[in-house]
Amino acid sequence: MGRFLFSRGLQSLVVLAVMSFVVYGLIGLMPGDPIYAMLSSDPSLTPKDVNRLLAVYGLDQPLMDRYLAWAAAALQGDFGYSRLFNAPVVDALIPALWNTLVLLGTALLVALGIGLPLGVLAAANKGRMADYLANFFAFAGISVPSFWLAIVLILVFAVGLGWFPAGGMAALSGVDGSGWHPLAYLVLPVASLALASAGGHTRYMRAAMIETLRQDYIRTARAKGLSETRVVLGHGLRNAMIPVATIIALDFGFLFSGALVAETVFAYPGMGKLIFDAILGNDFNLALIGLMGATVVTLLGNLAADAAYAWLDPRVTFDEITS
Repeated sequence: MGRFLFSRGLQSLVVLAVMSFVVYGLIGLMPGDPIYAMLSSDPSLTPKDVNRLLAVYGLDQPLMDRYLAWAAAALQGDFGYSRLFNAPVVDALIPALWNTLVLLGTALLVALGIGLPLGVLAAANKGRMADYLANFFAFAGISVPSFWLAIVLILVFAVGLGWFPAGGMAALSGVDGSGWHPLAYLVLPVASLALASAGGHTRYMRAAMIETLRQDYIRTARAKGLSETRVVLGHGLRNAMIPVATIIALDFGFLFSGALVAETVFAYPGMGKLIFDAILGNDFNLALIGLMGATVVTLLGNLAADAAYAWLDPRVTFDEITS
């Protein structure tokens, strides 16, 4: 266990260092320097003022020198200042991160709650009507564009029926001025994300379960007279979850980076919209920390998946994962 954590921690640090340099370099090479953007919006600034501002913010230095200065400050907990929000990067990041965790965390739980049982049901009834219906739902969820589904949900349930608000959000305390409960603002965006994601999880779970149900130990369990429910859920499900755990772990990075399309359609202030606005607005510090945060969460998700392998399959040890 100690060797595994040390090895994975070292690998994660290397990945973070490489990713920070790549992302910083790509953002630094983007056209539209923020200082020159200030010059175009304020004609009173002279070229002398521009040179002074470039020197103050270190933008007159080579890219490598700027990266090293930023990395040294980040290691001390100083992530810079957000030009778009006129606030420290952390203060601008935390509200959007919380909004995204509420939205995408709920959507992920709903998608897993639909997709995994549906995949097990389809695999246990392979070639029957339940399997065909589950496959139809899965292919529909995978094929339908998320933005189109979001617009249809708005037209039907917000504009047509008036059951839910079309977009935005409200504080989680009390009912807002329009009479909507705060949770009502989550229904349509969660539905659009969960329905699209549940299709993929259904397919992954079905494929893994079918492969597991073909194993010799499953035939042995059936030969012993165990009920089909116990064979499927007691012997098959745990082993089928091993490959599916990897897919679920990859969703953790998506939780942090946000769903740009859904957040844009529903005017939801999450991480996807924040990172997108930061990149378009040349807010280097905010965009960099947002993208690096997504990398960290993805690495943590992979670590959780490795731990899940050892829990789901006692034959798998941390030493084997490390090697």
